[in-house]
Amino acid sequence: MDSRTFVVDGGTSGLGMEVARILAADHRVVILGNVAEEVSRARDELGCDGLVCDMSRSEQVRDALAETTNRYGPIDGLAHCAAMWAGGKLEDLSPEAIRRAIEVNVLGTAYLLHEALLRMREQGYGNIVYVSALATDVPRPGIPLYRATKSFGTSLVESLAEAQGTNSIKVMEIHPGPMHTRLQERVGADFLDTVFALPEQVATEVVRLLLLRSDDLYVSGQRVLRADGRW
Repeated sequence: MDSRTFVVDGGTSGLGMEVARILAADHRVVILGNVAEEVSRARDELGCDGLVCDMSRSEQVRDALAETTNRYGPIDGLAHCAAMWAGGKLEDLSPEAIRRAIEVNVLGTAYLLHEALLRMREQGYGNIVYVSALATDVPRPGIPLYRATKSFGTSLVESLAEAQGTNSIKVMEIHPGPMHTRLQERVGADFLDTVFALPEQVATEVVRLLLLRSDDLYVSGQRVLRADGRW
């Protein structure tokens, strides 16, 4: 297998860490996270590279992808796994919590895909996998802001996939249900699910998409995984 270069945002825990773990066995992997200690710990555990990056800061996103390219050459694939939880009634959330969820889940997603696509268009190839959520398909009480911010990413990815005009650049998304991750642990008892998938189970599908070749057809723009732990 030829070694390729992948960036995994949110690679310090949960789904992103499991995606990076699988890829790191055969490829060059750079994980992104916003806490230096977590990036260092995950980097040591996985045996990959890592950079501190706050996705809500456009200049940090730009610099992180530029540094990855400087170290390892063109980026073959990007997995966007990071998200900010925002559970509860909208009227119960603080302005600060509302702003941060939008900064990470909306602006961060736009910044990251913008920078990745600039590079992939220049090099002529690349795969992007956006981790959305089943909640964008099925409304759930108690998470209006989280669902709205994740729906932005879904809408953006679907439009970008149609706009590429080439199968060599694939923009894809998965819609997993609840997973046993740090985000799931933070949601509180009111939102915890009793049925969920394991991050390592979903990670295999993300990796499969990242490793697709240019001549693998009928994938870009598709919601490849739309299921929770029941199926």
